[in-house]
Amino acid sequence: MATPAIEIESLVCAFGGRRALGGVSFNVAPGGIVGLLGPNGSGKTTLFRVLSTLLAPTSGTAHVFGHDVLREAARVRRHFGVVFQSPSLDRKLTIAENLRHQADLYGLTGGAAKSRCAELLERVRLTECADSRVEALSGGMARRVEIAKGLLHRPRLLLLDEPSTGLDPGARRDLWELLSDVRRVDGVTVFFTTHLMEEAERADRLVILDAGRVVADGAPEALRSSIGGDVIRVESDNGAALRDDIAARFGCEAALEGAFVRIERPRGHEFVPMLVEAFPGRIRAVSVGKPTLDDVFLRRTGHHLYDDAD
Repeated sequence: MATPAIEIESLVCAFGGRRALGGVSFNVAPGGIVGLLGPNGSGKTTLFRVLSTLLAPTSGTAHVFGHDVLREAARVRRHFGVVFQSPSLDRKLTIAENLRHQADLYGLTGGAAKSRCAELLERVRLTECADSRVEALSGGMARRVEIAKGLLHRPRLLLLDEPSTGLDPGARRDLWELLSDVRRVDGVTVFFTTHLMEEAERADRLVILDAGRVVADGAPEALRSSIGGDVIRVESDNGAALRDDIAARFGCEAALEGAFVRIERPRGHEFVPMLVEAFPGRIRAVSVGKPTLDDVFLRRTGHHLYDDAD
């Protein structure tokens, strides 16, 4: 069996009396695009900092291609490239100057460095802008430069923290086309954190965190399918009473979400007419939809992905 790109076992990170990670375990096979989804405060950034060798765990282990992030940090860093959420580019330098400086840090010099920088500028479609200062770039262009920097030393793993934050829809699309190309052409494993469901859908596999623990793990489609039906939301002037009456009348589980009653039911479009007929005048609006990743999160945790500051 191939050595996992990432192998995490019983990882705990505590700050004072608070556990940011409470015993996280999962593996990432080489060559995929894997997302770490969770709300703010779920432990995503803490785990990212552990994997990027910036933070020592309290207990447990984390390995990158078989190397321990704590005891073999220097060897681990040779295997990964990293793109942080906060910009790491020198805004007063040009794109080419930023890449040359990064090449120096990795020990790439002379013709090898020049050739690699030119190759990556072409890959990220910025060759014609190589002499432009970073301060003049759009957010999407700057993010592509960040990715080029992370790929300079030909890593086997690319770590990205909230990669599309602040990007417009077009720039997000370009970003994911680039990351798919990096995985397909170079065989690089892509591991990213996000709190955006739209971005999470791009992953081959998702690990969902809440309060420092893994609450779900699988392909996005498989996770959505685990709900087992359509999601019906009913708006009423008295949601609590309608919830109880729906449960009594139809023998199904109903939950209250603010002003809405939420029901999970196979073939929801067939159930809605029966629901409206059973409670005339009590239903203000009703919607039917396929389960989302937020529905998965709600099922596993009892609250929505965006319940708090998100």
